[in-house]
Amino acid sequence: MCFGDSNTHGTRAMRFWGDRRRHPRGLRWPDIMAQALGADWDVIAEGHPGRTAVFADPIEGSHKNGQLALPVLLESHRPLDLVIVMLGTNDLKARFGASATDVALGIERLVAEISGSDAGPDGTAPAVLIAAPAQVQETGIFKEIFAGAREKSQALPAILALIAERTGAGFEDAGLAAEVDPVDGIHLSAEAHAAIGLAMATAVRRKLETERE
Repeated sequence: MCFGDSNTHGTRAMRFWGDRRRHPRGLRWPDIMAQALGADWDVIAEGHPGRTAVFADPIEGSHKNGQLALPVLLESHRPLDLVIVMLGTNDLKARFGASATDVALGIERLVAEISGSDAGPDGTAPAVLIAAPAQVQETGIFKEIFAGAREKSQALPAILALIAERTGAGFEDAGLAAEVDPVDGIHLSAEAHAAIGLAMATAVRRKLETERE
């Protein structure tokens, strides 16, 4: 299961408020990853635009809090071999005032939720793969909302890598595969989805091979 935000959903770079365009099926990174993994894999894309790791958004609504959604999704989709967590971008919004460390600790809380669940095969816990999102650019219609986010998003991958090491989760930095679309500084182009999807397929294979050892 791919547990993420608008970039897992496939939202295209937004040029104006209310721009609801979405990349077609087959072009979103979970679909690209599924194609690369092959027909024997069942990839579930759970991307919610605006989703945070742990914050209830005072403007967009408390339902954006990923911590509240996660237990429901773990139960509804079980058994799960692996959960990919690609969150953190929305937690960097200026309205939350969170440091990169705070954002990473919120993601660690989600990892603990997954690792403490019985949503895996035969009542075990699923494996976890943390994916650092592509780094934010402060531009376009989101420039003010994400003021100060660029520097924090640049610091986030290194902190998430440390969290992955101490929790036993896998780790992949999606920002090494692709950059965000400069139109809005948040979302991904079709080319970026393709690159991230292929990188994540490699990371998934690597993580599950490690789990079998």
